[in-house]
Amino acid sequence: MVSNMKLEKMFCMKGGKDQTSYANNCQAQAQHAKSMLHLLKEALDRVQLGPPSMPFVVVDLGCSCGSNTIYIVDVIVNHMEKRYEASGYEPPEFSAFFSDLPSNDFNTLFQLLPNYYTYDGQGGGTMEECLAANKHRSYFAAGVPGTFYRRLFPAKSIDVFHSAFSLHWLSQVPESVLDKRSKSYNKGRIFIHGANESIANAYKKQFQTDLAGFLRARAIEMKEGGSMFLVCLGRTSVDPTDQGGAGLLFGTHFQDAWNDLVNEGFITSEKRDTFNIPVYASSLQDFKEVVETDGSFVINKLEVFRGGSPLVVSHPDDEAEIGRAFANSCRSVCGVLVDAHIGDLLSVELFQRVESRATSHANELIEQLQFFHIVASLTLLIE
Repeated sequence: MVSNMKLEKMFCMKGGKDQTSYANNCQAQAQHAKSMLHLLKEALDRVQLGPPSMPFVVVDLGCSCGSNTIYIVDVIVNHMEKRYEASGYEPPEFSAFFSDLPSNDFNTLFQLLPNYYTYDGQGGGTMEECLAANKHRSYFAAGVPGTFYRRLFPAKSIDVFHSAFSLHWLSQVPESVLDKRSKSYNKGRIFIHGANESIANAYKKQFQTDLAGFLRARAIEMKEGGSMFLVCLGRTSVDPTDQGGAGLLFGTHFQDAWNDLVNEGFITSEKRDTFNIPVYASSLQDFKEVVETDGSFVINKLEVFRGGSPLVVSHPDDEAEIGRAFANSCRSVCGVLVDAHIGDLLSVELFQRVESRATSHANELIEQLQFFHIVASLTLLIE
């Protein structure tokens, strides 16, 4: 079993560049992010412009290792450059911090970064060799390893915080869920979808505790006049045991694949029961309660946004392609946890069964697998 203490040190999206890596399975997240760009830009329009002599600092929390984070930071920097120019100011220098847990594949991420565009001081510039044709980077970049549920930056140093598709990942599996003596023990399951109310409430409490810690840290780190744009998995049901799209991804076929390993004698039922996905799809009310209780931020926008399917396929009628896309999507985000729990060889067995089951239910998945997101635009409350 992966202990909660080890989770922070080893959890990450699947690195590298193979077919099951996050870098090659984040197209859906890219589409969902692009569909929310108008909401992001609304949030950026609320940011107070500082003096051009001071660097403008952007942070992406939970950056992972694909190109999506680079695209979003480009959008933020370009939008703020235009705001400065429209206000008659010379844009400042921009700095961007890419932050995730220490186990994140920062090497793959940094290889995707184009080189910095260097100015000659006379209005012109020189373009060094870039990794992406006709692209350049107009900001200084750095990686910051660490959990965003604690402090990561100096006080009053950040203008914009952005975090997408990350805050639904909990800092730990609730301890009571793994305790055989607890009424919240999640026996027979690896996720809360369809579990009892006590188990769901344990996950809800952990989510709200984590989000409160996240907000406390950001309130200290943000400059006055700063803004924060957050996106995480959400749900439309008031019932926390109904995790919507997350339930279909991490419950159902994934759950059944674990049961296959038990029934076929590959693992014991106890081994299955000690594995739980540390994810919670929040309701709007869950999220709002934490922000209002914390009291550090003004809510400018808080809504449930329909993101669409996490499956991106070329042929929607190809059941094998859908099954493969489902398994790869699942493996890219939780494969590291599975590998650590049952080992690489059994992990391969597990995801083969995920793919087989998803292929058999391909039509159902294409029709029903939809993600909803909580979208929050927050500004620091100035007293």
